[in-house]
Amino acid sequence: MYKTKARPNKMDVAQLLDLEIQARRAFIDSDVTKEQDRPSKILKAYPCFGELDHLMDELRRVLNQGNSHFLTELKTRWGTFCERAQFYGVFKKLMRPPQLDKVKHSIAMMKALPEMFPSPMAPPKKLRHASEAVLHVLESAEDPNTFLQTRPLSSPVVIICETNCILAIGTMPVLIFPKEDIHESVMYLMACYYTFHLTYPKCIATLLSVVQTEVLLDAIHDRDMTTSYKKAMADWKKFISD
Repeated sequence: MYKTKARPNKMDVAQLLDLEIQARRAFIDSDVTKEQDRPSKILKAYPCFGELDHLMDELRRVLNQGNSHFLTELKTRWGTFCERAQFYGVFKKLMRPPQLDKVKHSIAMMKALPEMFPSPMAPPKKLRHASEAVLHVLESAEDPNTFLQTRPLSSPVVIICETNCILAIGTMPVLIFPKEDIHESVMYLMACYYTFHLTYPKCIATLLSVVQTEVLLDAIHDRDMTTSYKKAMADWKKFISD
């Protein structure tokens, strides 16, 4: 396992992660530890996954290790998906036309996505909306750690602060990224689900399954397709083909 206190060279770490992927994925994918404890144990063994570059690179390894252009292609597909989803959201009266402020527009998009691709399961009572399973915008006097400690889900979430964003899993902050990169943060969340082998929360499972198949191009077996996923995909395909 990769574990060191010194800050290693990123390229050296990436090569090591490439070499030992089979053993690492066997360790991560095993059900030896409870799911809510898994991220902290993995980060203890592989602190490099607390860095965005390594986290996203692990998503590439899991889905398409041999394609060195995977992440570039992924960003392009996500951009195309968001452009279509913008029109879809307006069509379904869930969004207004695009705003000039890109950060505000991205936040509005992320809030609307769970309604565009709805799950039948309601979010936990403490969450005001299913989108809170994806992101939370801190109020002026709100502390991010206090929010995380009271959050009823152990899944990945993006916390939007005044000057930057925090990617967290459960009660644990994982990394900080610039607010202007919020438009890519759904991909960061997906990287967490894949890297740490986590289950989608039921209240946003349809949305994340759509992103999985439409953007990550990771197919879902017929027997695992839910009724809500099938309906969401049928409505989406009809809209983008018209």
